[in-house]
Amino acid sequence: MTGQKLILDCDPGHDDALAILLAAGDPRSDLLAITTVAGNQTIEKVTRNARAVCTIAGVTVPVARGAAGPLAREAIIAPDYHGDSGLDGPVLPAPEVPLDPRPAAQLIVETVMAHDPGTVTLVPTGPLTNIALALALEPRLAERVRRVSLMGGSYTRGNRTPAAEFNIMADPEAAAAVFAASWPVTMVGLDLTHQALADDAFRSRVRTLGTPLATFVEDLLGFFSAAYARRGFAAPAVHDLCAVAAVLEPEVMTYRDAFVAIELAGTWTTGMTVTDFDGLLDRPANTRVAVALDRDRLWDLTVAAIAQLGR
Repeated sequence: MTGQKLILDCDPGHDDALAILLAAGDPRSDLLAITTVAGNQTIEKVTRNARAVCTIAGVTVPVARGAAGPLAREAIIAPDYHGDSGLDGPVLPAPEVPLDPRPAAQLIVETVMAHDPGTVTLVPTGPLTNIALALALEPRLAERVRRVSLMGGSYTRGNRTPAAEFNIMADPEAAAAVFAASWPVTMVGLDLTHQALADDAFRSRVRTLGTPLATFVEDLLGFFSAAYARRGFAAPAVHDLCAVAAVLEPEVMTYRDAFVAIELAGTWTTGMTVTDFDGLLDRPANTRVAVALDRDRLWDLTVAAIAQLGR
């Protein structure tokens, strides 16, 4: 049985690093490529970080640099959570994984179109700029992609503003294009990912592995925990990990169908994922929304993937 074919589009970022490890280390995953997008830090920094994580973990898939900013707005970054490098905490090696010469959108298109229809899942864990650019470059992606499993949005609250989550707020026009396309979308938003707090029990399981990769993860989580503690969290939310888990083991979450639209012009609500579970807008559901997490099962998947990489 072949694994789930994935393209991980990310902006590493501490939780993106964990998403890379799960996508690379789970035996049910067939990670085809990693693409980067400006978000948690600048495109130069997140691309270096992606290549450094791949170097540490022994991951050799193509890595391509993507958009340096959103489609129509000024770029925003998140050094308050991820530090000046975007991956503060561990010592990062010089990247040994080469950079693919293709722009991320081109790599996404060529990879999807080279595989059978309905076999490649896109997993964006940063702003959705690359995904929107790929869709504009090749509109047939919407019928070709198996599913888009994205970390972004929320149905109750934001974290960049009271209404908007960071990834959606960073490029709402791109998000609007992704949610409006005809492909199946799973939204793994803040309501779900704030259930995925990497507590001491999880970190102890990682440390027990005793590998250099486990030490790297512990160093990541040490910095990330301190950043979250300054905002009143007992442990950091490892958001992006959840979007990968939703593909590899969908039963790790429960879901509700909804119509989701992106607010583009609200005075206070730009970037909000307007989520209609009850048909109040008289629109058909276009999104599977993750609402509840089996956290112990998520930790089992993650620890097993780190152990499988064995470095």
